[in-house]
Amino acid sequence: MATPAKTNRSKQPKAPRAQLLPFRAAHGGRRAGAGRKPNGDRAGVSHDAREALAARFPVHVTQKLREHLPPLRRRDAYAALRTAFAAGCDRNGFRLIHYAVLNDHLHFVVEAGGRSALSRGVQGLLIRVARTLNRLWQRRGRVFADRYHDHILRSPREVRNALRYVLGNAHHHAAEGRMVAVPQAIDTFTSAPWFDGFREPIVVRGLEAIVRPVAEAHTWLLTIGWRRHGLLSVTERPA
Repeated sequence: MATPAKTNRSKQPKAPRAQLLPFRAAHGGRRAGAGRKPNGDRAGVSHDAREALAARFPVHVTQKLREHLPPLRRRDAYAALRTAFAAGCDRNGFRLIHYAVLNDHLHFVVEAGGRSALSRGVQGLLIRVARTLNRLWQRRGRVFADRYHDHILRSPREVRNALRYVLGNAHHHAAEGRMVAVPQAIDTFTSAPWFDGFREPIVVRGLEAIVRPVAEAHTWLLTIGWRRHGLLSVTERPA
């Protein structure tokens, strides 16, 4: 009986095997240290998308300066800031209602027709401020450390607390010994001289000769709503 011929398997081509190549790590994906870096030495405001804004809500805005710049609470710097505020306080649906000038940061209470109007208004105001300060300081370059922080004020209580915080912030810093002096009952480096919500009568000499650096409030929360919790006293301090 004939024996079937043996197949020579060693001569048959082998199926190709997948090779594992030592690829370098790609730039995509989540990893430590990823993402846009802050303008300053420290991490600043998150660059996530900001929440929507309804026109009926005021907003508390905070903007920090870069390090190693001259302090803002000086007569020449404050005069320059008031000029910039007056030029940009009421433009295209954006209104600057209150402000506070600290040595290394600014506080604003503003109104805007929406998120887009707020962004354009704040950015336009900060550009004016930066150009004004750079001219005063005879320098070029960035003035602000990172993008601004904002907090939407949705209730009368929130608005009152924000007004107390902004108008009394320097008193709070002075009490903590943070190189801020406030010799008057109100802080004249704020919009307090133009504020009509104090319990005590306030008279500021020479105010009529200064161009008003803030706009009139339009929202119910900033005109009427916050007053339901009582007018502010010049002796009140932020919590």
